[in-house]
Amino acid sequence: MQVENKNAKLIQLIHGKPVEEVLRRAVRHALLVHKRAGNPIAEWRDGQVVIIPPEAIQVDDPLEKKSE
Repeated sequence: MQVENKNAKLIQLIHGKPVEEVLRRAVRHALLVHKRAGNPIAEWRDGQVVIIPPEAIQVDDPLEKKSE
């Protein structure tokens, strides 16, 4: 059990940044898909679920930047 815990910490240390970047990109992609499709998202704020309409979703959209 001790060896498994050390290995898990080592893997996290080595792969932490790449994994974090992949997760950030996945969340960004999901937000863009929801926004473009006109679907709201749910967010947890102050202990409550808040529904955010698609027009209020804040995410950098590369397609919007190209049209400027």
